[in-house]
Amino acid sequence: MHFHTIHHWVRQRIEITTLVAALVAAAAIWGFVSLAGEVVEGDTKGLDTEILLWFRSATDAQDPLGPGWMEEFGRDMTALGGTGVLVMLTLFAGGFLWMQGKRRSMVMIFAAVGGGFAMSQLLKFGFDRPRPDLVPHGSIVYTASFPSGHSMMSAVTYLTLAILVARVQERRRVRIYLITIACFLTVLVGVSRVYLGVHWPTDVLAGWTAGAAWAVGWWMLARWLEERGAVEPEAQTIDAPGDSATT
Repeated sequence: MHFHTIHHWVRQRIEITTLVAALVAAAAIWGFVSLAGEVVEGDTKGLDTEILLWFRSATDAQDPLGPGWMEEFGRDMTALGGTGVLVMLTLFAGGFLWMQGKRRSMVMIFAAVGGGFAMSQLLKFGFDRPRPDLVPHGSIVYTASFPSGHSMMSAVTYLTLAILVARVQERRRVRIYLITIACFLTVLVGVSRVYLGVHWPTDVLAGWTAGAAWAVGWWMLARWLEERGAVEPEAQTIDAPGDSATT
C-alpha cells in the first residue's frame, strides 16, 4: 500500500509539473504572437523609441549611457549571444553529456539548438523588420531586426542546455544553479542589444518569449520521450545537507 501511495504521488507531481510547463509555453507563444501583431501594425514604435533613448546620454543620443567601459562591457555581453559562442557552448555541453553516458540526451540538445537557430532565421525572414536608425550601431549586424536573434538564440541555447542538462543531474542545487545562470545570461544578452542600439526593445522581448517557449517545449518533449524509453530517464533529486549524497 505504501509503495502504491508513493507511486501515485510521484505520478501526480509529474503531471502537475508538465501542466505548468505547458501553461508557460502557451503563455510565451501567446505573448510572442500578440507582440508580433502590435509590431506589424506599428503600435510599438513610440514605446520602442522611448526605451531605446533611455540607454543614451541625455545630451547626445549618439553617445551610449555611461562611461566608455560600460559600452565595452555591453559588447562583451552581446558576444555571449553570438553564433560562435553558442555553437561552442552547445558542443561543450554535448561532450559533457557524452562523457556521462547520456548520448541520447546529447543528440536531443543538438537537435533543439539547431532547430531553434533555423526557426530564428525563418522568423527574421518572415517579418523583415528594419534595424533601429535612431542611434549608431555599437555592433555589426547583418540580418533583420525582429525577433532579436541574439536574444532568441540565447534563450534557446542557454535555457535548453540548462533544462536538458539539469534533468539528468541528481542534486537539486545543481539544477537550480544551471537554470538561474541560463536566465541571467539570457537577460544580459538581450539588454545589451538594446544598449548597443542594434535592436528595438520589442525585438528583444519577442526573442525572449520565442526562445523560452522553444526551450520549455523541448523539455516537454524530453519528458514524453522518457516515458517511451527513447531518452535517458530524469535523475532522482537528492537534497542532502552539504550536497554530499551519492547515488
